[in-house]
Amino acid sequence: MNAQTPLITDSITAAISAKEPSVDLIGEDAPFDASQRDFLNGLLAGISAIAAGAQQGGEVLTPMRVLYGSQSGNCEVLSKDLKKAGAGHGFGADVSALDDITPADLAEMQHVAIVVSTFGEGEPPDNAAKFYAALMADDCPPLPASLNFSVCGLGDTSYADFNKCAADIDARMAELGATRVAELVKCDVDFDDDYAEWKTTLFASESFVSAGGTAAAPVVDAEPQAMFDKNRPFMAQLLTSDRLSGEASAKCVDHIAISLAGGGADLEYAAGDALGVWPLNCPDEVRALLAAAGLTGKEIVTLKTGQSTLKAALATRLDIQTVTPKTLEDFGLEAAEGQVLEVVQAAENVGPQQLADALRPLQPRLYSISSSPKAHPGEVHLTVGEVRYDLDGRDCKGVASTYLGDRLAEGGMLGVYVQKSAHFHPPSDDTQPLIMIGPGTGIAPFRAFLEEREARGATGKNWLFFGDQHASCDYLYQDELEGWAAKDHVDLSLAWSRDGASKVYVQTLLEERGEDVFAWLEEGAAIYICGDASRMAVDVEKALLRIIAKGLNADEEAARAYLDGMAAAHRYQRDVY
Repeated sequence: MNAQTPLITDSITAAISAKEPSVDLIGEDAPFDASQRDFLNGLLAGISAIAAGAQQGGEVLTPMRVLYGSQSGNCEVLSKDLKKAGAGHGFGADVSALDDITPADLAEMQHVAIVVSTFGEGEPPDNAAKFYAALMADDCPPLPASLNFSVCGLGDTSYADFNKCAADIDARMAELGATRVAELVKCDVDFDDDYAEWKTTLFASESFVSAGGTAAAPVVDAEPQAMFDKNRPFMAQLLTSDRLSGEASAKCVDHIAISLAGGGADLEYAAGDALGVWPLNCPDEVRALLAAAGLTGKEIVTLKTGQSTLKAALATRLDIQTVTPKTLEDFGLEAAEGQVLEVVQAAENVGPQQLADALRPLQPRLYSISSSPKAHPGEVHLTVGEVRYDLDGRDCKGVASTYLGDRLAEGGMLGVYVQKSAHFHPPSDDTQPLIMIGPGTGIAPFRAFLEEREARGATGKNWLFFGDQHASCDYLYQDELEGWAAKDHVDLSLAWSRDGASKVYVQTLLEERGEDVFAWLEEGAAIYICGDASRMAVDVEKALLRIIAKGLNADEEAARAYLDGMAAAHRYQRDVY
């Protein structure tokens, strides 16, 4: 029963209970006695009142569905904002992930707003993959014209398949017969303004205005707006930045500890959540960019947030690495190799405002939290791999990872906020077995899970698959993990890909222990995966399907159905990037 049912019941009951019905829809010649006619007239009057109330923006809100597909959580956050906005326009919105419905379910809906990101190489996010596949299938049923919809996509213009998932869903729904009431909007990483414009256009469309009207009362937000969020970060203090990987490692991985003292309830987090970090650009890269443009940095430029010196804007406000189609267009180039520096070097007579306008805003980075608040009250920990690489002979580095690991001094301040996860948390049932697969920095949330389950006194078995290149220098959190293993808090399966004659990965160990893995699944175990989406997570899922097929003595289709069932029950979760 949904939230508006009591209102409906009250409206009908009031109309039925009235001594004289307000409308006479059941004629005297109908085959009913007087009391039956009064009852039916009252029932129909109540329904009529509900419809009128919905059209006029009364207490009864018009049903609406807000559907999202989200990998990092941004689309889920926006879907909740849409629900709140809908109430202000006379709509009572139900919010759910796209995979919670089927395309056939859409036929029963009349007002639908979809917010979906594009993941990887033009792929839908995990919680939209099944819906996307079914919608694109040749046998997908047609949709009625009474289905009024609009799609907003979140993407990244630096990728070739920019907003492909949103564009595909929008085009397919229209092709199947649904009515597009507001044009598809493709947002870049700086999505706030484009999303806000799309939302305004959606609720101003003729079909939404006529169906929803204006709410009779101001909307009371059931969840008060947080003081600290993406656009209003909390200024936290860096406590420590310690290198986890050994000197001989090909990677530099840091353990970052940040104080949340003074943040209050808005900075409360759970194991499985992510921390948003606002970085600053490297001063050396800012100086190199100014030199390439022949500018001093003292020039005044205008940003959306106001005026600033060019140097300050490049250091704190603008993405000075990513080349987008707009960057090339603003510099009059058809194509260019490299980052913004190479583009500026290839351009001619770059002006200060032209440079500022060509760059998109700097964005925060999301990191899986690697601590439990029960184990580290007032703190949050991250496990960060510093990104460093060679670009045609020029040393390049990741903005946020090297800011945290190298440039920000201990005691320094940085802007942060908590991004909640919907389902990627340790099982609420402390007796449930848990299999965790997280090589490299993918171990981050599982350190938090193990801390959390230990603090809760959970009795459920824990099994961690972890690995990297070399045991001698890439064994992150070795002392903690082996301490837990000695206390039987976790079983460890460790894969070192460069320590033997053949390469061993976590998926290798999964299949070697396949019989045991399947036995855990049959006991009700949950499986969580964190790490690289393009290779590791794909290979792990293939291994799991083979393990399940063998355990069931069935084919891949049956194994897929088994794994899909686990996902629907939130027993198969992925935090991949």
